[in-house]
Amino acid sequence: MRISKNQPQRPQAEDTLDAAKLELGVDFHDAECLLISEVKVLLEAQYDNKKDEKTLDETYTKTLDYVQQFSRYTNRDTIKEVRALLKPTELEPFECAQLGNLCCSEFDEAKTLIPSIGNKISDDDLDSLLKQMDSLKKYQG
Repeated sequence: MRISKNQPQRPQAEDTLDAAKLELGVDFHDAECLLISEVKVLLEAQYDNKKDEKTLDETYTKTLDYVQQFSRYTNRDTIKEVRALLKPTELEPFECAQLGNLCCSEFDEAKTLIPSIGNKISDDDLDSLLKQMDSLKKYQG
């Protein structure tokens, strides 16, 4: 296959991206990683304005539907508590967001789904963290 001179070529660096090793690319170097529940709060806060101004587009609507379906935490206080649990860990922001979004029930499940966690946190500490997050999810108002 021949590439035309007029067509932009894709950067080769994308071939080396690997979330398991936290190689997420330059776009994510200083990016804030949000929980799906946090995105839900942000989008819902804008909904009435967008609806009144008739600026709801398909992307916004589909994203709102997605976060409403997959949000694990339903109220702001619970979201703040989950963030407070994750903050003192030695985990990267991406790993914290993944833990909060996936809501794993066992430490080995979390380490399998988020391999970059590796040995950054002990199995006992991770298990305790997951149980606390699960408790918050079950008893949120």
